[in-house]
Amino acid sequence: MARLILFNKPFQVLSQFSDDRGRPTLKDYIPVPGVYPAGRLDWDSEGLLLLTDHGGLQARIASPRFHLPKTYWAQVEGAPEDADLAPLRQGVTLKDGPCRPAPTRLIEPPDLWPRRPPVRERLTVPDRWLEIILDEGRNRQVRRMTAAVGHPTLRLVRWRIGDWTLEGLAPGQWREITVHPPKTAPSSGRPPRRRARGPRPSASRRR
Repeated sequence: MARLILFNKPFQVLSQFSDDRGRPTLKDYIPVPGVYPAGRLDWDSEGLLLLTDHGGLQARIASPRFHLPKTYWAQVEGAPEDADLAPLRQGVTLKDGPCRPAPTRLIEPPDLWPRRPPVRERLTVPDRWLEIILDEGRNRQVRRMTAAVGHPTLRLVRWRIGDWTLEGLAPGQWREITVHPPKTAPSSGRPPRRRARGPRPSASRRR
């Protein structure tokens, strides 16, 4: 069995265990040796981060080629209508190329913990909440996607990865479970190397 830690990463915490600039890291919250993040969550994003002690499971969660769905709740600037989200559903194109189609919908403001520091409110500018599901992993992808359709992200929370959610976890809290690891290690895509064999014995030696 593999160890899996579900952690609600607070705002402005690094998804790593050390930092030479003295910023908050996972070490400040998770006193568990031998586990490593399966993927990352940006410094200014919040929500679910998974850690494990199993390399195969780590790759299955983090590698974009396995297309594990990740659900984000994004508070965006402005008041997009449902039709404005069509480019996200179809696959918006960013500077590093087209994104895969991302199921996206408008949602009511979720019942979340207060962010510290809070999002700056602008009385003259409305905001809405979106649910966006990604099955690929690019740097700051949700923020770049919403900006590309004219609605910059103000707050970003990852609620779900695969079957695991933040349910019952306050910011900074974590819980550990055990799961069955992948049966086989992720393939590199290369054919297996054949073991070198020595010369076959001559007919005289086989007698």
